[in-house]
Amino acid sequence: MQSRNETAWRKSRKFGDVYGGRRWPKIANRIFNRAHSLAPPATGQETPILIEENPSRDFFFPLSGAEALETLKQLPPEQVAGITHLWLRRIKQSDYECKQKALAEFICGSGVRLIVLYPWSTDLLLRFGKRKPPSKRIKRFARWTEDLVYQDDGWVLRWTKEALRQFYLEDLLLHEVGHHVDYFTRHWTLANHKQLEGFAEQYAVFWSRDLKQVFDSQANEDVS
Repeated sequence: MQSRNETAWRKSRKFGDVYGGRRWPKIANRIFNRAHSLAPPATGQETPILIEENPSRDFFFPLSGAEALETLKQLPPEQVAGITHLWLRRIKQSDYECKQKALAEFICGSGVRLIVLYPWSTDLLLRFGKRKPPSKRIKRFARWTEDLVYQDDGWVLRWTKEALRQFYLEDLLLHEVGHHVDYFTRHWTLANHKQLEGFAEQYAVFWSRDLKQVFDSQANEDVS
């Protein structure tokens, strides 16, 4: 039985708390339409509002809030206009060790449409446990790394900092934008979960290719 202190109506909410539903949903089973304590933007306030927290010493953000905002600016304005907040949120070690953790989330409600990005462990590893992950799961990361090895504590996928930066920009961030676009165009429900994830994945793949051309072109202009 859930205690009174754990219920969604408790009075001890901290700034930015997400409450209602599961705090750390599985990546393959997110719950989006949850309550939160963020205030909606004021009239005329520039959005998305950036909230950038300092991660603990065991974690780091592979990208900066400024890089994430710049990426959003490269997308069609009508697709990102409704995003109210971008939150680079710190994480506790105890939460990170929980197997039901998310790397990013899209949350909406009460006038707020929020994208949350969580930090990565400073050892640059993605852990899978003692059982070798199926190739289908590893295939998702093949664009950035294929360095899968077995260590004392189980199977891990090793990354570089630049690969992680690209992964956050080209996959995690765009994936959540895809959920935002899908939510406010198709009005999905949790019943068609597979289609939801499929749309977000296709959105990220399509726009990551397009944005890569934009950033490569800008880099060439800077060099010249």
